[in-house]
Amino acid sequence: MKPVVALLGRPNVGKSTLFNRIIRSRQALVDDFPGVTRDRHYADAQWNDIDFTVIDTGGFLSSDDDYFASQIKEQLTAAADQADVLVFILDGRAGLSPYDRELADFLRRMSKPVFYLVNKIENYKQHDDLAEFYSLGIDHFYEISAEHGIGVGDFLDDLIQTLPEYDQAQDEGETPIRIAIVGRPNVGKSSLANRLFGEQRVVVNEKAGTTRDAIELSVEYKGRQFVLVDTAGIRRKGKVTQKLEKFSILKSLKSLDDCDVALILIDSEEGITDQDITIAGYAEDRGCGAMFLLNKWDLLDKERKNVKKYMEDLRYKSKFLSYAPAMTISALTGQRCHKILDEVVKIHKEYCNRINTGVLNRIIEDAVYRTEPSLYKGKRLKFFYATQVATRPPCFVCFVNFPKAVHFSYERYLLNQLRQMIPLSKTPIKLYFREKTGKIKFSGGSREDERIFQKKKRQITKKQKQRKEQSKKKRQRDTDIA
Repeated sequence: MKPVVALLGRPNVGKSTLFNRIIRSRQALVDDFPGVTRDRHYADAQWNDIDFTVIDTGGFLSSDDDYFASQIKEQLTAAADQADVLVFILDGRAGLSPYDRELADFLRRMSKPVFYLVNKIENYKQHDDLAEFYSLGIDHFYEISAEHGIGVGDFLDDLIQTLPEYDQAQDEGETPIRIAIVGRPNVGKSSLANRLFGEQRVVVNEKAGTTRDAIELSVEYKGRQFVLVDTAGIRRKGKVTQKLEKFSILKSLKSLDDCDVALILIDSEEGITDQDITIAGYAEDRGCGAMFLLNKWDLLDKERKNVKKYMEDLRYKSKFLSYAPAMTISALTGQRCHKILDEVVKIHKEYCNRINTGVLNRIIEDAVYRTEPSLYKGKRLKFFYATQVATRPPCFVCFVNFPKAVHFSYERYLLNQLRQMIPLSKTPIKLYFREKTGKIKFSGGSREDERIFQKKKRQITKKQKQRKEQSKKKRQRDTDIA
């Protein structure tokens, strides 16, 4: 396991900014007001060929000045217990705070290496105002600017010297299945993430909009590795006015681009709304596997607990995701939650499926023989060849004489035949049509092809030169005879 470094400090001292600077990516949301980060955010980093894991935590507040103060403090304590090295970040502009002193006392009791950083030091005039930080009993602290990168390199040089050694070969293994948990605000995404993770890993509250960032959780289940991504709730565009919420939604949509399977959560109490179907459309557009989860099923009374009615309503409103499995669950009580990852494994297996080219062509040939396509301008539509060009999701290309002549209904017929014969009943499928024009070169240009072309070109040029010389000699001979 890689060494772990935890970034700690009170709100708005620049922990997320430094986190993004170290991992060289904008994974953590950053804004000017305090309290943006609430959960533990993990990411891998590397410095001078040394790999380690960085944890971004919420701001430390001992009192209940913030609505989530107690839960954020629990997350911070858990990160400190897990970390091998602690990084205490102070604000060089605002100076010391009582919370800084309390957090410093807390870190002294941890008996772990602690690095003290004074952030937001961007000019030499600020150096004279740093004397108060020595009152914390600090022998040495680093003056940095996380936003501009000043002093960060010197700090990282010293940091990697204190990290424990680890065997990098242990981290190499099977690629984990990435799962994105998406849905409207307050439908139970974080509760489900905690239930699948097995402990209180992310902050859960009845207040909508608790989760702001996309939090990744690593889970092992029946020998398989999974990465759960807890995302922020996606509201209608017209209701989103705050800048931070816009960035949160963008992070949620990006998680759909990177995931293998999307768990689309729906609040059973409120029923299936238009926004739920819109979110399902986002998953379908991005070509990831999908699964519907009707959450809070335990809160419904006996009159409303009609699974058949709910499923009929769901299938009617989301016809474009007819292949996506659906399940009623309760993230709070754990009802049927143990079946989710088993179903995800089945979806992922079909999502990565690759079929033999010969079998694929026989399926297409048999489908065309049983139901021939309609004529196009009096000519017969011919299917020459079919091949699978990609997985995740499975993508197929059919070479025909008139690609534009394939009606959407016939395309749907071919897709249904593929789902039935392969079978691929739980994954999206992409089917494309291309025109066959002479010789099809699948491998593309190579150095060997270029070498042969240049050799033939030299031979042709040499022969042309020889013919010119022969013609010139012949004209000279005729001139001499005359």
